[in-house]
Amino acid sequence: MPEETGLKRYFGYDLGVILASKIRAVDSGFDDEAFLQEVRTSDLGELELMARVDLLARKLNSHLPGPYTEALAVLVDIYGPENPNETGMFNFGYWLWPIARFIEVYGLDDFETSIDAIEELTKRHTGEFAVRPYIEARPAEMARIMRKWASSENVHVRRLASEGLRPRLPWARKLRVFISEPKPVFDVLDMLKDDQSKFVQKSVANNVNDYLKDNRPEAIALLGRWTQGASQQSRWVIKHALRNELKRGEPDALALVQ
Repeated sequence: MPEETGLKRYFGYDLGVILASKIRAVDSGFDDEAFLQEVRTSDLGELELMARVDLLARKLNSHLPGPYTEALAVLVDIYGPENPNETGMFNFGYWLWPIARFIEVYGLDDFETSIDAIEELTKRHTGEFAVRPYIEARPAEMARIMRKWASSENVHVRRLASEGLRPRLPWARKLRVFISEPKPVFDVLDMLKDDQSKFVQKSVANNVNDYLKDNRPEAIALLGRWTQGASQQSRWVIKHALRNELKRGEPDALALVQ
């Protein structure tokens, strides 16, 4: 993948060709020519990255057969192998983002099927955006699912348990549901603070860093609890979460890393 300034170019007609080819291989009834014609004639030049992803998801919805669950089953069939590396969303499975957006926008009424599809998708791309409407719609149930994911053997699923719950996830609408009462999120982060994966540790630290902006007293108290008998992993998480506070020389933040 190119540098970020060129990312949007990868979410246009060429990606439509990739998707059409993969779908046609598992569903002979898919009209790939009509799908690609609509993508080709769309005014992609005026669209930024997220709008391009959304357009591809909408075109998939228009051209996939049957109700949502049937369409999703076709898309799940093209997921391909799991990502064996701890890499982000613009590497191994970048081409799956329109499918993640499809689940995000169209799948809420088929909750269980969609959640299963997100769990599998995040092993190849990421479910951090797709999962957020489900958290907003069913916060208690999703907190339970996130705790389950936090115990997964798969590093990408464990990361999703944290990343999907970030209040200020970049490129996503602010997740307000747990800001004033963050315990459900902090329960998940407690499970992940000692994770051996730096990929997961960074997500946990970034989640707490978000909370330091939105509910600082609770976030500082959480980090204070983590300092008691902290492992090497959780010490790194604490310091990284406090990076902005430490730059400003905040006394309570400095006290946590001494």
